[in-house]
Amino acid sequence: MHVFLSTAGACMVAALIIFLGVGRWLLVEDPLEKARAIVVLSGAMPLRAVEAAKLFREGYAPEVWLTHSAEPGETLRAMDIPYAGEDFYNTRIMIHEGVPAGAIHVLERPIENTADEICTISAVLAREKNQTVIIVTTKAHTRRVRLLWRRLSGGRCRAIVRAATEDPFDPGHWWRNTTDALDVVREVLGLLNVWTGLPLRPAR
Repeated sequence: MHVFLSTAGACMVAALIIFLGVGRWLLVEDPLEKARAIVVLSGAMPLRAVEAAKLFREGYAPEVWLTHSAEPGETLRAMDIPYAGEDFYNTRIMIHEGVPAGAIHVLERPIENTADEICTISAVLAREKNQTVIIVTTKAHTRRVRLLWRRLSGGRCRAIVRAATEDPFDPGHWWRNTTDALDVVREVLGLLNVWTGLPLRPAR
């Protein structure tokens, strides 16, 4: 009985440590260096675009690349409802933040999720002489982005993963608000999907 209680107590402590530490574990970043381009992943406007603009102004790359999300544009188009697209607004944000329009490029292939973005970015980068990009995302998303890059880029190119510095996600106290808690749950489930070979695909 004593051994059982000791084991159960140790398991509870380990579970608590994992629970409290998962927010910090999700946040990973690579050292900055100059690259072919800075890539803004879809979502979390305007945080990611603002961070990309800051890195551009600091001289880390000569261009900023945007991905082109297929939704909700396709659904709205079928309803004859005009939608400019997230890349349009990210472009406007970066111009506002001092990035010249000529330095902003939208990657043509439509994407539905982060895995699509990684495949699109690595395919474009493989044709470049400098095969390094800086990928800007939000804090909780960084570990999944890095893992997807390692799984899907084919090892041909290199990504420097960076988080938006103004992202309010609190990795040390992620359970204190619903936004951070939902981010953690989504990212943990997303990582499980990657580790198991991406069996779950975007809903259509």
